[in-house]
Formats: sequence, structure tokens, C-alpha cells
Amino acid sequence: MGLLARIRKEWFIIGIVLVILSAKLQPSVGVRGGPLKPEITIAYFAVSLIFFNSGLSLKTEELTSALLHVRLHLFVQSFTLVFFPLAVWLLLRVLALTAIDQWLLRGLQTVSCMPPPVSSAVILTKAVGGNEAAAIFNSALSDQLNKLLLLLQLGSSSSVPFSSIFSQLFMTVVVPLILGQVCRGFLREFIERRKPPFGAVSSAVLLMIIYTTFCDTFSNPNIELDPTSLLLVVLIIFSIQVSFMLLTFAFSTRSGSGFSPADTVAIMFCSTHKSLTLGIPMLKIVFAGYEHLSLISVPLLIYHPAQILLGSVLVPTIRSWMTSRQKVQTYHK
Repeated sequence: MGLLARIRKEWFIIGIVLVILSAKLQPSVGVRGGPLKPEITIAYFAVSLIFFNSGLSLKTEELTSALLHVRLHLFVQSFTLVFFPLAVWLLLRVLALTAIDQWLLRGLQTVSCMPPPVSSAVILTKAVGGNEAAAIFNSALSDQLNKLLLLLQLGSSSSVPFSSIFSQLFMTVVVPLILGQVCRGFLREFIERRKPPFGAVSSAVLLMIIYTTFCDTFSNPNIELDPTSLLLVVLIIFSIQVSFMLLTFAFSTRSGSGFSPADTVAIMFCSTHKSLTLGIPMLKIVFAGYEHLSLISVPLLIYHPAQILLGSVLVPTIRSWMTSRQKVQTYHK
């Protein structure tokens, strides 16, 4: 395989390396409030583009089928809301016996209670070719359930901007998805004939998200810890992510699970990703007045870029597995 062909095939992985290096060299460009204005261009335009793209590429019957896939929804929600926090709590009981800062451990516990982000789990599922419709439904459902639980815990007097969060979700997820479906109705023949590169578009948007995420990470003073503590936290977070992805993979691929390879992809990403967008406001409210708030925030600030980086790197491997499994299933039918 020639160099050009190799670059064309691995452009996404190469892109990840380049955007991270760019973010490291000049983080001020993509940081919040910087020239790129990611709080607008990413939070609104990029996310809206993702879900418009999803609405345009997904068949209506696929969305309907995903809505009725109750077993998948129960698995993802149970893992996200029950198993994940409980497993991390048990792990932290052991880690409490070590010399790791207790506030960092409390931050890890907080991360475990976060919902999945609405955007990255969907983008990665789409990049692999998994059950995108199920990823959309479960990411949005987990997001809303966690907000409801938080509202019940903190009460109506809480200063968490729930109305703006709900309206942003509606405008950046629901509306673009519906518009995409409407446009698909008019463009169905063109789409089926020309087969536009929907996956490449989502991957390009993901590179933008990775870039701005790492700009924020590299410019954030809250993660200025001593190297040993920082390395331990990073290793623990990557270990949690890899272990839980393997666990969801094992459970969803066992005999009699009832999940297709495409379902497994959606389950792996939706069950293990955690939201920074809702997480930071939650931390600021729940731990308001704590002098160690910056330390508590560190695990979430690391978890967010780590999950995007790990998921992006694994996209080719998971795609190869899914394709081979689908071929085997087709052969045996």
C-alpha cells in the first residue's frame, strides 16, 4: 500500500494526532472565549450539524426500531445509572487505602454519577457504523434522567440553569434531527443514489471537538498537579474506561443477549462516556464553597478528553470487528 493510500485510509487517526499537537502548541485559539468561540461554534453549530447529519442519514424505520428496542435501553440505563457508580464506589474503597488525594477520589466518584454526553457517543457510534439511532435515544434519555435526579436532589431553588440546558438540548438535538428527517423525505432518491459521506462529516466534526477539548485541557490551571498524582489519576481513568468498555462488550456479545454487533457498538460508547457540559455546573453547585473544588474537578476534566481520545483511536478496530461479525451472521443466514 502506497504512502498516499495509507494516509487516506488512516486520515482520522493522523488527524487526531495533528489536532492534539495543535492544541498543545497554541491552546488559546480553541479555548472558550478564544478566536474559534467553541462555546458557540461547537456547543451549538457543531452539535446541531451532527444531529442534522444523523437525521439526514438515518431511515425513519431505523429511528422507530431504536425507540422500541427496550432491552438495549434497559441495559444502557442500568449500567450508566446503577452499575457504573456502584462499581466505582467499590473501587474507591480500595483506593482510599492508598496515598492518592481523597479529593481526587471524591472527584472520581462524582464522574461516575454523570450522564453520557449527547454528542461524542453518537459521533463515535456513527464513525464505527453502529446503531446510531439507539445511541441518540440513549444518550438523550440518560442526559434527561440525570438532570431530573439532580433537580430532585437539589430542589427548585438550585441555581443550576436547567431551563437553558433543556432548551439547548431541544434546539441542538431534537430540532436538527427532525429537520434532517424532513429533508431526507425530499432527498431520499439522491441520498440512496449518491451515498454522501455522512460518516466522514461526523468524523471531521469530532476532530473539531477533540481540538477544542484539548485546548481547554491544556490551558486549564486546575490540572496543574504534581506529576505523580496526575499520572495516577490518568491511569485510573483509562483503566476504568477500558475495563468498562470490555465489560459492556462481553455482556452484549454473549450468547442469547439479543444484541446485534451494531447494538454492541452503541452500548459500549453510551454506557461508558460521561458529560463535561452538565458535569462542571453540577460540581460547582454540589461543592460550592469547597476550597478543594479544583481538585474535585480534575478527574472530570481528564475523563472527558480521555474518553474522546480512546474512543477515536479504537474506531478502526471496533469497525473491523463489527464488519467481520456482520459478515459471519450474513453467511449463516
